Amino acid sequence: MWQMPRPNLALSTDSAATDRDLVEAARSGDVAAYGILVGRYQQRIVRLAAHMLKNQSDAEDVAQETFVRAFRALPRFDGRSEPFTWIYRIAINLSLNVIRSRKVRKHATVDDDPRIESELVEQRPGYADPARDSADREIFGRLSNAMEQLSESLRTTLILVCVDGVSHGDAAQILGCPEGTVAWRVHEARRKLREHLEAQGVCIEEET
Repeated sequence: MWQMPRPNLALSTDSAATDRDLVEAARSGDVAAYGILVGRYQQRIVRLAAHMLKNQSDAEDVAQETFVRAFRALPRFDGRSEPFTWIYRIAINLSLNVIRSRKVRKHATVDDDPRIESELVEQRPGYADPARDSADREIFGRLSNAMEQLSESLRTTLILVCVDGVSHGDAAQILGCPEGTVAWRVHEARRKLREHLEAQGVCIEEET
């Protein structure tokens, strides 16, 4: 059974340490340092996986497995990329594995989609308007369905850049492709989403 090494608190109490510092400390056996790294990115990884999987429970499982695998792989981390892009890459690969391995199952409904709930909460915290919420849910439901029509690469890139807010440069490292490819995928994904929604009578304003 896999077990973490015993902690060495030399660095782990320093919350201002860089990600690379924490990785190096964890490689030397400082479990608490790795705990700080997990704390920095756990919620972002859960959110990322939830957007990809449309299932909160699956997303939490993917996040847990991501950090277990990252810890086990610490000796192989070569430092050519930032630790967080490396962690993101593991999470995306695990999420894609879940998507590919799923058997026929009931498609998530609009109300079950954590992406929609989080968008509504973030846009109007503490504000309740049932009529507007209903309209928003319908639009987000259509957007969610439209996203499912995108190819795997377009959907993943769109979630990284437009939903999670990762820069094109970091997304390129995470996905292992040129930055120009990331820009093209985002543009193409937006174009396809706009066409899909407009075909259903939903008008999308062009960005200026």
